Amino acid sequence: MRIFKLKRLVSLMLAAVFCGSAVPVVAFADDGKGEPPVKPAAAAKIEAPAPLTERERWLLDRVEQLEKRVSDLESKGNATTLPAGDASAAQAASANATASVGAASPSLVSGATPAHSDSLSNDRVAVLGPQATERGKSGAAKTPATEPFAFADFTWLNGNARTKESPMDTKLFTPEIRADVDYIYDFNHPKDNTVSGSSEVFRANEVQVTQLGVGGDFHYDNVRARLMTQFGLYSQTTARNDASPARGQWNLDSAYRYLSEAYGGYHFNALHGINVDAGIFMSYIGLFSYYQFDNWAYQPSYVSSNTPWFFNGVRIQIFPTEHLKIEPWFTNGWQSYGRFNSRPGLGFQILWRPNGWLSVLGNQYALGEDALNTPGRVRYHTDDSIEIKYYDNKERFLDKAAFSLTGDMGCEHGGGVSCAGNSAKGPKQGFLGYMFYNRLWFDNDKYGLTLGGGQINNPGRYLVLLPPINGATAASGTPYFTENPGDPYKAWDVSGTFDWMPSQYITFRWEYNHRAANVPYFWGPAV
Repeated sequence: MRIFKLKRLVSLMLAAVFCGSAVPVVAFADDGKGEPPVKPAAAAKIEAPAPLTERERWLLDRVEQLEKRVSDLESKGNATTLPAGDASAAQAASANATASVGAASPSLVSGATPAHSDSLSNDRVAVLGPQATERGKSGAAKTPATEPFAFADFTWLNGNARTKESPMDTKLFTPEIRADVDYIYDFNHPKDNTVSGSSEVFRANEVQVTQLGVGGDFHYDNVRARLMTQFGLYSQTTARNDASPARGQWNLDSAYRYLSEAYGGYHFNALHGINVDAGIFMSYIGLFSYYQFDNWAYQPSYVSSNTPWFFNGVRIQIFPTEHLKIEPWFTNGWQSYGRFNSRPGLGFQILWRPNGWLSVLGNQYALGEDALNTPGRVRYHTDDSIEIKYYDNKERFLDKAAFSLTGDMGCEHGGGVSCAGNSAKGPKQGFLGYMFYNRLWFDNDKYGLTLGGGQINNPGRYLVLLPPINGATAASGTPYFTENPGDPYKAWDVSGTFDWMPSQYITFRWEYNHRAANVPYFWGPAV
């Protein structure tokens, strides 16, 4: 038995997070390092002997007009023979703040955008520059629908990868490699090096591989698919937080534990794009990404850490405009490989980005019966975020600043619990929490500083991560930390994070995190 009497956890973490290619199917063309194009030399003036006759003057004027006409025709001829990618590169720089011109691959021009993992935490929409136009039989230029969220650079968002190029991209497949290696120092000094109460940090005073992911995106003829593995600690720790494999046969946790994403689907060329996908996805709930490389901090606050990291089901992404995404979900349950009872869960997301400095996100979940072997207990949850970039000046050492604010609320009713409060139907079973983070970038985004934290109140503990006491899992439970209706749980945390980002593909991170709870919860020295 592990005894854990301390109510606080204070940790210092050093992490190196690598990403080989986190923005799918994007290639950027070199625009000559921002140098303006060389203008053609002006036609040489002919020194005419004086005096000129009227006819000679007419002939000289005519020659100059013909030279100008020939020059214009040559320019137009070159423009019409450019390939689609070169034509795009030849246009004026886009609004993308980090790359002046983008060249879309053929699959993206056709609309097969492999936007994977789709909340903000999990919505990475490829950022593109201007696209080449299509031409009909008449030869008139026909402008295709603009790519969603392509009008600005959104790599500053918390939960979005900051990579802007995919050097390994091909017409059919965009490879991706992710490595997350960390060292944690725990001021609680756990005797056996175990860290509890986190979905990102698991061992102290050791170098550990949290995740090694290998995979990528397939894209051809509007068919899309994505695969990402999860080797390392995630393959053990994520699967143990799902109790659904205890219902029925075939060991679903063993079948899925090495997969973080595995889905396939089809893109429809309607509106600004419609994607229909089925499989296992990154969760749309919670602002932070499952992959630490994409986040402003390594250890997110409870609002993100205690909400789902994945869903197994079907999603439909609808882009009515280039500023809006509507996304309904059908899932097996709340972060579950299978069903907990007989009813699936339904979800819904709305993402609105009216400009390059504002992102508004609303995530909803309802109707799932997500307590193992407790039919009739229904879960509801809302997760809503706003992110604002309030400063952007590339000419200054402090070149960018932004903040994120997330609020969550939820409850369960039926099966002996109540949403409204303690009543004849049972004790209150609810969730209320928030988190706030402020991020500063320095020296052309080479350095980053993030300060933030949050707080939750979760009576009934139905979203509290179960400590791994004597190998306990979400399915087994433990008498040393119960999760019964009415059990109290309140917690808060603060953190400071410093990032050194010498390349868009690697982050070296130093973070200090303090977490506290109103009940004995965090691992400490055995006594």
